[in-house]
Order: sequence, then C-alpha cells, then structure tokens
Amino acid sequence: MKRLLVFLVFLSTLVNAQSSKPYLLIPDRVFDGKEVHTNWQVLVINNKIEAVGANLKKPEGTEEIILKNQTLLPGLVEGHSHLFLHPYNETSWDDQVLKESPMERAARAVIHAEKTLLAGFTTVRDLGTEGADFDDVGLKQAIEKGIIPGPRMITVGRALIATGSYGPKGYNTRSNVPQGAEEADGNDRLIQAVRGQIGRGIDVVKIYADYRWGLMGEAKATFLQEEIELMVKVAASSGRSVVAHASTEEGIRRAILGGCKTIEHGDAATAELFQLMKDKGVAYCPTLAASDAISQYRGWKKGQEAEPERVQQKRKSFKAALESGVAIVMGGDVGVFTHGDNVREMELMNTYGMKPLDVLRSATSVPAKIFEMKQLGEIKSGYLADLIAVEGNPTETISALRKVTMVMKNGQWYKRP
Repeated sequence: MKRLLVFLVFLSTLVNAQSSKPYLLIPDRVFDGKEVHTNWQVLVINNKIEAVGANLKKPEGTEEIILKNQTLLPGLVEGHSHLFLHPYNETSWDDQVLKESPMERAARAVIHAEKTLLAGFTTVRDLGTEGADFDDVGLKQAIEKGIIPGPRMITVGRALIATGSYGPKGYNTRSNVPQGAEEADGNDRLIQAVRGQIGRGIDVVKIYADYRWGLMGEAKATFLQEEIELMVKVAASSGRSVVAHASTEEGIRRAILGGCKTIEHGDAATAELFQLMKDKGVAYCPTLAASDAISQYRGWKKGQEAEPERVQQKRKSFKAALESGVAIVMGGDVGVFTHGDNVREMELMNTYGMKPLDVLRSATSVPAKIFEMKQLGEIKSGYLADLIAVEGNPTETISALRKVTMVMKNGQWYKRP
C-alpha cells in the first residue's frame, strides 16, 4: 500500500511538471469554436492559451507537438448529462433509483466522468442525480481537487418537481418510495426548496415543467407559470439560472414565459414556441440521442424498420428549431445511453439537418456563452487551455470526433498525442 501511495504521488508530480512546460501545438487545422483556420498554431503556457496564429514565437524550452492530419478544437461541452445513471437497457431507471446502493452509483459516476473526459468532453452540465441526492456536488469537488479525472461540472443536485408528478411510481400508496427528485409546491415551500438546493452547492436550478402524470399517464404541465417565475426570481437573487425539462406545448410555454434559461427535450415544441424562445433569449437542448436509444430499447430495429412516432416527432421539432434560428445547445441526455458515446447526439444533429460547423459550435462557443463559462468554448489568447485533437476533419465529417487523439484540460494532459 505504501509503495502504491508513493507511486501515485510520483504520477501527480509528473503531471504537474508536464503542465508547467510550454507547448506549441501544430495541427493541420484549428476550429476555434466559431471558424476553421489552417496554418494556425496554438501556444499553451501553464493552464492558459498564450497565443494563436501562424508562425508563433515560442519561449525557450517549448515542446512542439505536431498533429499531422488532425484538427484541434476547444474542449467539447456536453449540455445534458446524468453521470449517476447508466443505460436503461442494462438496468431500468426505477431499479437504479431504488435498488443500487449509493456507493455503487458513486463508483459508476467516477468511471463515467473519466470516460466523458477522454471522449473529448471537458465540461458537462449534469442535470440531475436521479435519486443520488447531492452527490454530483461531491463528484465535482473531487474532480476539482484532482482526486479523480473528469470534466468540469455544472451541477443541479436533485432537481425540483411538483408533488406526485415524478417517479418511481406504481407502488403501494402506503409505501414511502424515494423520489428521483425533490418535491415542492406553493410559494413558501418553493422558496425554501430553491434556497436549500443553493445552500447545498448546486450551480443551476432544474425544474420539471411537465411530466407523465396526466389522467392516462400522458405528459402534462406541472408547475404553474407563477410558480416558475417565483423559482426563477429566487434563483436569480443568488446569480443562478433555472433550466426546465419540458416536452409538452403547455409545459414549454410556461417555462419560457416563466424565465427559464434553457428548454430540455422540447419534443412537442412548435414553430411558434421556438420563435418565442428566440425572442426571449431561451436556448434549446434537443436530446435527440435519448429518444433514439429508448426507441431501440423498446424494440425498434433502426435501419430496418420505419422510425417510431417518438423519433419522427424529434426530427420534426429539431427541423423547426433550425428554421427558427433559436440557439441550440448540444446535449444528448447521456446516461440514458453510454457515457463516452456523447458524439452520438452530434451525429444525429447532423443527420437531422444541422451543418457540421454549426454542430461543433453547439458544443463549444454556444454553450460557453449560454452557460456563462468565461474563458472556455473558444481557442483564444488568454482562454483556459481546454483543448482536444481528433483525427480527420470534423468540420466536414462529425464522426471524426470519435477519433480523439489528445485531451488537455486546464493545461494538464489526460491523453497525450
């Protein structure tokens, strides 16, 4: 055990030593978060991007890294993740929430965090632990302290739901079944719940503006618009925003008018609602890959059978979003499907009509602006050195993002070319 600890200390020292050396990265092309450049170089000193451009002057002791036939990009941002979940075809959501121990879920989350980082996603917005309390805050702290490798995290903790709307459901009404999120209703209780979550260290408040609790089990709106407005007001007093799970027309409308920052899923969003989102400065996170995955779990043979209604609806709403010009944030609801396979969402965005360059922007500069992440999302002098490289040219073929050759976060190596 003593030898192992000494070895780990040695590795930590080695990584820190590497991060202090200047590096001159020389790829075939650079996607800077907005545009593509050839003949560009990127100089990294400590944890910052020192300079970008052609024929850069390099300090003494700089190591040149040639990235032949590769593209350098900002670290990617996953806009909708659940690090404490794993694919539903392995274990159902109910069983994960009710049967898996806190230790098992935490252990899985640690592995998921590393897989996410090594796939080139240096930041995640993790939108709910789904029954794992505020363990995402602890996971974030462990990553920040360097205890475990993982992406930068934006956390929401337990998320907020209207009483009786969420799950698990279907159990004896005399049983006290743990919920996947925190129940709260009415002015006093909602104020207390939002403040309580803020006090536990969350970065963003997440609410469920609708859920499957209608008379026939169909999705219906949950919180009143006035309740949403109140939660937004309370969160804003601490400098935090509110994001909304919303898939029905009424739920989406209430979330937009209530002041939410982003709409997650937006399955039934119409052209009119997307225009309203654009007018109000609300962004859209489509989660196409979750619908695709769940449909396959339920028996759809993709490529052999016609697309189910759920997938067709996603295509329709995504097309309307593109036509509206609303800001789109890449987010796949990963955890429903395998962590580390985050690019699946980007491939579907491209398949459903989004140009590769816009897909890349939706995972770099666009979320950096919407999530108010300073010095991230672009390759620019003075920005933090969150950088990845991939084989090929993802500005033409999105699937090139699957061939990650380099991952640097905050100037430290996690995968060296």
